[in-house]
Amino acid sequence: MAAVVISDASPLIGLARVNGIGWLKELFGEVLIPEVVAAEVITGGFPAEEARITAALEAGWLQIAAAIPAGPELPDLDEGEASSIRLALAHPGPALLLIDERPGRAVAQGLGLSMAGTAAVIGMARAHHLIPSARAVLSQLHGSDFRIAPEVIHAVLKRCGESSPETAQET
Repeated sequence: MAAVVISDASPLIGLARVNGIGWLKELFGEVLIPEVVAAEVITGGFPAEEARITAALEAGWLQIAAAIPAGPELPDLDEGEASSIRLALAHPGPALLLIDERPGRAVAQGLGLSMAGTAAVIGMARAHHLIPSARAVLSQLHGSDFRIAPEVIHAVLKRCGESSPETAQET
């Protein structure tokens, strides 16, 4: 298991939309975010989701990292993704990076980082019996205009035992 879990903005936003921020605490204990990610998720534009994220910060298990290393240069990524990757690289032990966007995932993979996305966290929540159905949560998330690639959804549902060849097409 990773010694530290670091999240980019997208997984926090997605999980907040389905009232799943608390799953991170149950699954990982503590989660770190760069200050720039905190600024991306607390904007004043989404009161319900932001309240959930703010509550996690106030509870102390979601923590803003004090310092982010300056390098490596990651010019093709937004600053939240780049800062999250830099923080994961700087950690002395194994780190799990929560990140969704393909360009960020490609860079993280190239740098040898372990990662998971929002859909994988939902799958983990199902595997740990925190939710009764990954399919229902993924459907709710999809209805909120949060996009996850269909092949990712199918893979997660298959791992959760909630997918069959006939029903996989419906997601």
